[in-house]
Parts: sequence; structure tokens; C-alpha cells
Amino acid sequence: MNNPLVHAARFYLPPLEIDPEGTVLVFDKPYQCTSFDLVNKVKFYLKKELKLKVKVGHAGTLDPLATGVLIICVGKFTKRIPEIQSQEKEYTGTIKLGATTPGFDLEKPIDQEFDYLHITQEMVLKASKTFLGETLQVPPQYSAVKVNGKRGYDFARSGEEVALAAKTIFIKEFEITRFELPEVDFRIVCSKGTYIRAIARDFGQLLNSGAHLTSLCRTKIGEYRVEDAIVVIDNE
Repeated sequence: MNNPLVHAARFYLPPLEIDPEGTVLVFDKPYQCTSFDLVNKVKFYLKKELKLKVKVGHAGTLDPLATGVLIICVGKFTKRIPEIQSQEKEYTGTIKLGATTPGFDLEKPIDQEFDYLHITQEMVLKASKTFLGETLQVPPQYSAVKVNGKRGYDFARSGEEVALAAKTIFIKEFEITRFELPEVDFRIVCSKGTYIRAIARDFGQLLNSGAHLTSLCRTKIGEYRVEDAIVVIDNE
């Protein structure tokens, strides 16, 4: 499989309503666009279209192959980023059982295959319940977590495996919305800092198989919903 990440020039922004004193922009981040790409596009828009040079930052990274709510704060509202980041998040997506990839999504090709025919719907429902509440989660090797000042994905891309510390997370809801082997659709409501790719990894292990994400959408951050978000235009 070729690396599915593509050049950011493929995407462009619709006209934006910006208050130079401070604005919260809620985007529906498209597939293959990075959070950093979107921040840069907002900066370029402000400079070129509005002749503004103000602070711009996002309130929580979203993986390139995930879609959905990405919040970008402009001007004085960048001070609200920690508050927004701390809010509850909701995700929907698909876990594919029977195989893993290095990052537990589709950015890299499958590295191991496993049997999954022993898995029943009852087993899947039971496994999902074990994630509820407060728990410790080890981030994926391909993540932005820092070890000695270096990102986890930098170690992983150079072929070096490092021990990432487990972090406390809270899963409020884990709903199975479709069971059709080898695929399982889900809806998860969780705390800040939760890696859904790590949930897919641990889910596969609980079922004596392997697993990775084939789709992921962040549908909410607090009261900010993907249905109300600004749609980024895909040039393809």
C-alpha cells in the first residue's frame, strides 16, 4: 500500500467569518489532511484575505486519516485552547479484526494477520464493556507522545521502539453499532488524551486476534458537533 498522505494543496477553505479580536472555528477535517495543514491554511487565509497576522492554534490534534471536528482558535481565543481540549470527545468508526498495522490505522500496510472466525457478537459486546470507566492506556508507538523530547512517531519511523508510559483515560460510553466480521462499527465517548487506535489494538488482543482502524471520525468535542462544522473543500 502506498502512503495515503497527500499534499495539503489539494484542500482549500471556503470564505470564513473572522473576528480579529477572537474566533473559534470548528472544521470538519477531511481525510488525509493533517491538523498542522489546516492551521497553516487558516494562517494563510488570515494573512492573504484579511491582512491579519494574529495567533492561530488548534485545540487537539486529529490523525491525518481521521475526519471530523478540529477546532482552531484565532486571536485572543487561543487562550481558550486548554479549556476546549479538556472537554469530552465522541468518535465513531470501524475496527477491522484479524490484522494489525504498525500505527493501528491505514497509514502503514498490514504487518500481521490473525484468526478472527472464533469471534462472536457476544464476545465483542463483552469486550467493549471492559473499556468503560477509568483505565490506563499505553499510547501507540506511532503517536505524538514525547520521550526525552522526541515524538513517539519519530522513534517508530526510524525503527526504534521505546517504552511509552501508560496514561489514565476515562471511557464513558463504548457502543457497538454494527457487527459484520471482520468489521465492527463503534461509537465511543471519552476523555482528553484517549487514543482510539490504542483501543483498536487492545480490543483485538482481548479477542485473541489483532485489529486496526479502517475509519475514524471525531463527531464531538464538548458541544461542538461535526454537523455544524465548516466543510473544507477537496480539490480532487
